Amino acid sequence: MLEHLLENFGYIALFLGTFFEGETILVVAGFLAFRGYLNVQLVVLTAFLGSYAGDQLWFYLGRRHGRAILQRRPRWQVLGDRALTYFRRHPDLWVLGFRFVYGLRTVMPVAIGLSGYSPGRYLLLNALGALVWATVLTVAAYHFGAALEGLLGNLRRYELYVLGALLLGGVLLWLRRLHLARRG
Repeated sequence: MLEHLLENFGYIALFLGTFFEGETILVVAGFLAFRGYLNVQLVVLTAFLGSYAGDQLWFYLGRRHGRAILQRRPRWQVLGDRALTYFRRHPDLWVLGFRFVYGLRTVMPVAIGLSGYSPGRYLLLNALGALVWATVLTVAAYHFGAALEGLLGNLRRYELYVLGALLLGGVLLWLRRLHLARRG
């Protein structure tokens, strides 16, 4: 059943997950690639495309409606102002690395778009940053699976527990973000 679901929906779920946020679903996909359910190269490619497309969308929304987007969410307003402060010091480094900073994944492209940063430069550096992010997280999760199997032996009997723990962790992080967003 798991194989059938992943075969039909695994890459679509990965694309959508990385389009909107991504860390947890990418870690799960990297683990599933280690277990042989997904192809590791397709996981990297799909995560790259999802992350890149989502961040490009947020960047262009930031260019057009940045202040309005940030004002609708008080927490985003604070994070956006903080992100712009960091961004102004080292703009290219932030475009390359914002995905690796917890809590800034969605607001940073909006802030960068709002800043007047060159769209062409963002297109190129965002692609490079998305590729590095997708590769690093996928490889790390893949090797996590290998290390776990080294510790526990054959993972098949623990597979659902590990996947459940990873998914539960992702849901808890998502709920925390939702709670913080509603608190403002």
